[in-house]
Amino acid sequence: MPKARKSQISLSDTPFYHCVSRCVRRAFLCGEENGRSFEHRRQWVEDRIHVLSEVFAIDVCAYAVMSNHTHLVLHVNKEKADALSTEDVIKRWHKLYKGTLLSKRYISPDSCKDLHEIQIKTVEITAEVWRKRLFDISWFMRALNEYIARAANKEDNCTGHFWEGRFKSQALLDESAVAACMAYVDLNPVRAKIAKTPETSDHTSIKYRINAAKVGKTPKRLMPFAGNPR
Repeated sequence: MPKARKSQISLSDTPFYHCVSRCVRRAFLCGEENGRSFEHRRQWVEDRIHVLSEVFAIDVCAYAVMSNHTHLVLHVNKEKADALSTEDVIKRWHKLYKGTLLSKRYISPDSCKDLHEIQIKTVEITAEVWRKRLFDISWFMRALNEYIARAANKEDNCTGHFWEGRFKSQALLDESAVAACMAYVDLNPVRAKIAKTPETSDHTSIKYRINAAKVGKTPKRLMPFAGNPR
């Protein structure tokens, strides 16, 4: 019997996790099928990962978008979430979801001053729920996979499951495990022989890092390396 998600993710043991999602329609995530190309969906996934990295208090260490599955190495930054103000939490949440009528009024300079004490307390309680979700890997993966599933189903003019069950997660308990897993993820296209080098591995974090390094920058949407990496 598979373990419950809460037993697979334990922040007291490690904040680093390797997550894998596989498409139930196999070759229909990306690639080509019956003369029809789905390669543009790789960019959907990569763009969505970048958006979520700026909303959630979860750092993206590595990713690779393959033909029928995705790999992500994530770092849960609970301290970052705890440091956010109530207003910051609400603004982040509103980037992905509608929120509530009260939360919209709370962050509006014009209507915020008209809120009663009980209404403000209600917003603060709701924001605390959202704060916990902002460092919850399940919510991160949900915001990624549901978005892609809806877009793909709309394009295919169909309904039903797009992903093969829930994502799989593996705890990375020390630095060597994190480094090894990042290398495994980044080299997936090379190993699968769809790219010759990391520099030509489209829709991977390693190519994103390399492109930033070429112009002397740190990739904005990826967790930075400590020290002076080469």
